[in-house]
Amino acid sequence: MSNPLYDRLFGRHAGRNAPFLHLADGSTIRYADFLETAAQIANLLVRLGLQPGDRVAAQVEKSAEALALYAACAQAGMVFLPLNTVYTAAELAYFIADSGAGLLVCDERQEGALSQIAKAHGARIATLNGDGSGTLMAQATALPAGFETVAREHDDLAALLYTSGTTGRSKGAMLTQANLLSNATTLVDYWRFTDQDVLLHALPIFHTHGLFVATNVTLMAGGSMIFLPKFDIDAIFAWLPKASTMMGVPTFYTRLLDDPRLTRGLVGHMRLFVSGSAPLLAETHIRFAERTGHRILERYGMTETNMNTSNPYDGDRRAGTVGFPLPGVDIRITDPASAEALPAGTVGQIEVRGPNVFKGYWRMPEKTAAELRDTGFFITGDLGLIDKDGYLQIVGRNKDLIISGGYNIYPKEIELVLDEQPGVLESAVIGVPHADLGETVLGIIVPKPGVMPDLDAIQAAVAVTLARFKHPRKLVLVSDLPRNTMGKVQKNVLRETYGEHFTRP
Repeated sequence: MSNPLYDRLFGRHAGRNAPFLHLADGSTIRYADFLETAAQIANLLVRLGLQPGDRVAAQVEKSAEALALYAACAQAGMVFLPLNTVYTAAELAYFIADSGAGLLVCDERQEGALSQIAKAHGARIATLNGDGSGTLMAQATALPAGFETVAREHDDLAALLYTSGTTGRSKGAMLTQANLLSNATTLVDYWRFTDQDVLLHALPIFHTHGLFVATNVTLMAGGSMIFLPKFDIDAIFAWLPKASTMMGVPTFYTRLLDDPRLTRGLVGHMRLFVSGSAPLLAETHIRFAERTGHRILERYGMTETNMNTSNPYDGDRRAGTVGFPLPGVDIRITDPASAEALPAGTVGQIEVRGPNVFKGYWRMPEKTAAELRDTGFFITGDLGLIDKDGYLQIVGRNKDLIISGGYNIYPKEIELVLDEQPGVLESAVIGVPHADLGETVLGIIVPKPGVMPDLDAIQAAVAVTLARFKHPRKLVLVSDLPRNTMGKVQKNVLRETYGEHFTRP
């Protein structure tokens, strides 16, 4: 019995002397050396007492060693749980408790705040810093650089990624080996990746986009990545001449367009620019094409499914659309009330079915049953339509999800914090258009009678409780919130009223 994920993404490169990672300092890590590091980490995971199927949570800065931890989990048959680096200790406590993680790997600067959380939930703790230092590598480097790969099945869990809804607690999306492999295999073919490609990678690796799209596609194709710690405009321009492809969020492209160094000559050699994780404004798509001669390829995916659709590699990449269903993926538009399929050109909820669709939500059978139909279709929560030419257009989200700079933000979580603050009667949180981030957060507050809330103090309270990307860009005071006849707050009315607040960065 084999380990499909490790064998097809990592193991086949054993002993290969080709470059895998080009680091910001100019050094290069070859496939063989990377896999030896991963094997050492896998040996350490076993020595720490972890078993196949155990969850390994990682809140660490992007580094070659952090990526090797993902490979080690695959080789040792463990479930990788990447966590956003800006989550607060309070947020992490829930993820560790709910996942039952056996190990938490964090930056040593956070060890003091997180050690008690880990201990309270029976998890070990190790540190890994952005420069590769920390207790994880200090112990791993003393261990053998070979590891006997643990056998796993296609249906075994490979990763647990937490998403959320607009109400209730966060949900752990269970992704199997087959889910990850099917998507990587499809994208390599659809986007024409080969072992000659050099991907400019400035995305985080705690997110599907940077880890399971960019990285897995590169591994599957056998190419290499320019592995930058973050999006830094000067570094991007320095490395673009050495790249053949780039994947980014809309923010990347708006910032490139704001810089005079972006010219046709600079990117004339590039093969492909891909955008995702948030809607790409049609204006950005058109300006980039006019400026560079490249039409950005926009696609559509989500935590529970990885990639679902893509504009074509050959053919018309249409601004304002996310293209066609990927091979093997079915997309349908349904009536939210009846679940009946709707005709082309009609707006409804987007449902997706295919080998990329997740197994369900961790320890949430009722939520899984509510969103994953017996027919295999997953109810995405997004609203869209399929036009007469078959292109999918996303027109909104029926769960009021906000996507800002590629990050998912759930209004209810912020509203709960706002509602607890002195002088606040109630609140509503919406996303409003932002040319740089796609959307940004606006908090709308109704004061208690005769009270004037301290908005600066409220923002300070939010900063302590929630990750930075969830902070409202602005707080607005209103006398009351618009409601329908059933008493439900009409957020569509709020978005219409306040939608022009941040249309420019």
